[in-house]
Order: sequence, then structure tokens, then C-alpha cells
Amino acid sequence: MSAFLDSMISRAKAHKQTIVLPEGNDPRTLEAAEKVLASGIANLIILGDPEDIAASGFNLGGAQVINPATSELKESFAEQLAELRKNKGMTYDMALGLVEDVLYFGVMMVKTGCADGMVAGACHATGDVLRPCLQILKCAPGVKLVSSFFVMVVPDCEFGENGTFIFSDCGLEVQPSAENLAHIAVNSAKSWETIMGTTPKVALLSHSSHGSAKNDDANKVIEATAEAHRLAPTLLLDGELQLDAAIVPSVGQSKAPGSSVAGQANILVFPDLDAGNIGYKLVQRLAKAEAYGPITQGIAAPVNDLSRGCSADDIVGVIAITCVQAQAKL
Repeated sequence: MSAFLDSMISRAKAHKQTIVLPEGNDPRTLEAAEKVLASGIANLIILGDPEDIAASGFNLGGAQVINPATSELKESFAEQLAELRKNKGMTYDMALGLVEDVLYFGVMMVKTGCADGMVAGACHATGDVLRPCLQILKCAPGVKLVSSFFVMVVPDCEFGENGTFIFSDCGLEVQPSAENLAHIAVNSAKSWETIMGTTPKVALLSHSSHGSAKNDDANKVIEATAEAHRLAPTLLLDGELQLDAAIVPSVGQSKAPGSSVAGQANILVFPDLDAGNIGYKLVQRLAKAEAYGPITQGIAAPVNDLSRGCSADDIVGVIAITCVQAQAKL
């Protein structure tokens, strides 16, 4: 277990939060729940058929198990959902059908304060996980868009924060505009402060460093950097930077002399989803890095997606991170 995960678990235990897990039909989720309960990381609500979950063989004593289809909360949630979405034509009957879906039911638990956060995605697509979040929870105040990041913990690595980085956006924004890229950069810095508690140093990545290439793709990152500086003038942030210029001190000094970030970045903002998704998976598989995420940022309450290739230990890590995010909302 990495020092990063140790820290997340320790912080989660210090002020236990209640996390809802909608995917009670997924064995990895139940294995993770068993570990979370045994370690005292969080209070858990597991959604699904109680008989099936009881027959799974996992020790889930202490968890609250709820079947949305038969729960006494269903009618109340439907009334509240219909009211929230009435301007979109939502009726009570429509809402009643939706809240039987475990994802909608889970998000309503977060909305109503029954849970402090939600973790899902082991067996649901990202769009399915985020749709009820955006409809019900919406963006946090002052936030323009929802994006995502991975916490990457690279073993035996001298770069970043002792080998720890945030990679963003690796899960949601396919082709962010310069303005959206700026918001992703600023929101990633806020996420770093919440999770790591140290100074964020943000690099907006490109195939170009400080004008070494002239084309539209490099120009987008240059414009995003300027906009991010406008949004957060005191933030340590620079771009456009090639990856080696962002994290290797000697290369940073050579390619971007005078930069406050080059060679020291702990947050890497990728220019598009292709680069971000490929980048995190390369580091995860070739460098044997721990990859926690995709963690969402910008939603009004902590709801985090999982990679469908996740392990039970990955889910434990995301639950601990979700707890720390929920603590920051208090």
C-alpha cells in the first residue's frame, strides 16, 4: 500500500463519512465493501437485492443494504425528483420509475443527505453514472463544468510529489476548448489542495514548449494557459509544456527557463481525452503505477466514477478519496 493511500485511509477514518455503493450486484464492489467495513474507513449503504447480497459470501456486517424497488424512501425520492425536474417535464410517475434505478436512487441519497458521497462505475458506463448527478446534484457553485482526474502514484519515481500526480482530464472532456481546458486546470489545482494539502503546480501539456511549434493545437494550450492565469492569478501554472519539460528539472530549465512550474509539475493537464486516457494507462501499465479514478470534480457533492476494469482495492482507494472530498464539503 502506498503512502498516498495510507494517508487517504487515515484521513477517512478520522471523520467517518457515509458512502453509498449502488452496484451491490458486483462482486468487486462487495469485496471492497468488506475491506472498507473491516478497516473502519467509512459507513456504507449498499444498493441491491438483500438476499443476493447476503448470499454473496462477503462479511458485510454494519452495512445498510437497501433495495430501491421496495424501499420506503422510493416515494419521497420520486416526489423530490419530480419537483427538481418539473421544468424538464418530469412527472411523478416518470420519477417513480427512475428512482428504482440504483444510480438515480444513490444520487438521491446524496442529494437528501442520507449519504455523503457515492462511488459507482464498476459495471456502469461513465455516462450512466454522471447523468443523474448532473440532473440532480448539478455543478458546484461557481464551477463552469464537470471534469475528471486520476491520482497517479508511481513507484520509485523522483518526479511530481514523491511520485504522486494528478492527471486531468482523462475521463470526460473529449475535446475541451481553450476556456474549458483552463477551467480543468484551475479545478484540478483545487482538487490537489483538497486531497494532497500541498501546493499545486500545474502544467498544461502539449507537443510544444513555449512556442517551439506553431499550430492550432499548441495555440489552444497557450490560450488556455492565459485564461487559467486570469481565473487564478496566484496559481503556479504554466504552458504550453512538453511532458519532459513539465516534470524533469534539467529539461524544464532548458526548454522553459524562468518558469515557476517547469520541471516541478505535480498536476498534468492533457490537451484532450485521447492524450489523457492514453497517458494514464501507459503510466499505470508500464510504470506499474496505482491509478485512482476517474475522480470527478465540479459536482456539487462527491460522486466518483470507476473504471470498469477496476479491482476491489481500486474501489477501496476511491471510497477513501470520496470520504476526504466529503470532509472538505463540511
